[in-house]
Amino acid sequence: MRLSAFLLLSALAGFGQARKVTDEEVMRVHRAAYLIDTHNDITSRTVDGFDIGEKSTTTHTDLQRMKAGGMGGQFFAVFVAANYTDGNHSANRTLQMIDTVKHDIVERYPKDFVFCRTADEVLAAKKQGKMAALMGIEGGHAIEDSLRLLRDFYDLGIRYMTLTHANTNGWADSSGDISDPKVKHHNGLSEFGKNVVREMNRLGMMVDISHVADKTFWDALEVSHAPIIASHSSCRAIANVPRNMTDDMITALGKKGGVVQVNFSCDYVSQRYADANRPIRAKRIALLAELREKYKDDPVTLRLETRKVMATATTGIPRPPLSDLVDHIDHIVKLAGVDAVGIGSDFDGVGCVPEGMEDVSKYPNLTKALLERGYSAEDIRKIYSGNILRVMKAAEKTASELQKKS
Repeated sequence: MRLSAFLLLSALAGFGQARKVTDEEVMRVHRAAYLIDTHNDITSRTVDGFDIGEKSTTTHTDLQRMKAGGMGGQFFAVFVAANYTDGNHSANRTLQMIDTVKHDIVERYPKDFVFCRTADEVLAAKKQGKMAALMGIEGGHAIEDSLRLLRDFYDLGIRYMTLTHANTNGWADSSGDISDPKVKHHNGLSEFGKNVVREMNRLGMMVDISHVADKTFWDALEVSHAPIIASHSSCRAIANVPRNMTDDMITALGKKGGVVQVNFSCDYVSQRYADANRPIRAKRIALLAELREKYKDDPVTLRLETRKVMATATTGIPRPPLSDLVDHIDHIVKLAGVDAVGIGSDFDGVGCVPEGMEDVSKYPNLTKALLERGYSAEDIRKIYSGNILRVMKAAEKTASELQKKS
């Protein structure tokens, strides 16, 4: 047996073996781990006036609960819904979402947040005792098929881009509509899509493959010179939904130094929940389509009505336990090692989360669950921040090398 294989098997030997931990140990490990979540959609509320500094009972996220949860940094989602492609409003929406991070969050609460563009700036924020605020675009249609806009968004602070959302765009196939015969697909990435990935590498923007079709994933993995991430995805072997990653994908991503940031959404975490939710989800999709047509000229009302639907759609189905979420972390570790897993909650972008992870204040519960499974303090540090910061640094290094060659 090769030494690397032996070390991996030895490291895995403790995982899954229950042990008792004290609250004191949990908080000591939790505070030292420096938690960075790579995907939170509270920005879709702040852009409409929600004050992140006020305690809320209608969201997963607010400043008080972020502090209570011991958060060190947050990638705020610059989410651009597919309907903004109508009339070419995607870039405008992207700018509004960037502004809500900078103005409504960072500038409004400068004692608590500091805007960060690099891994070193994140570490500097840690030394200041402030939360690092970072941004990632969700939905490649945001660039309106323009590398110039991609560069502009990078200059404004975007540090990853999800190549698609639930919609196939002009250059990349999505998992959300891959079976729809009415949608024009590209068999993964088009040639322009491959150029988008290359330009992201040259800039130092991380390539995010959450939401993409399987072929798009493989194309991105092949084209990218830098490690890639899945900013909010889980394991298809545990919950068989297209948004999750297959074992082959997880293994291949890990071999290239990438990280799978586990999503907390109930239907991505639990097969039982996904099966029970399927007929409800079908009705919800139909209702959301009706709302998009009814309020096509009133985006604010559309967002408000959409939230009402999302908040009530899964009522009555028992939520999965926190242990189901930890199962996904275990699975990724067994396939690709502890260097290949992180946290991408999708808080405030999903309607249901596991018991014990109701909001951002509950992260110590996850730390406790990981310790009880046999993860070490160093393992948890990697899962919570070490792995994503390593990928950020790798993206920055790749960009420096490519720019020197150009």
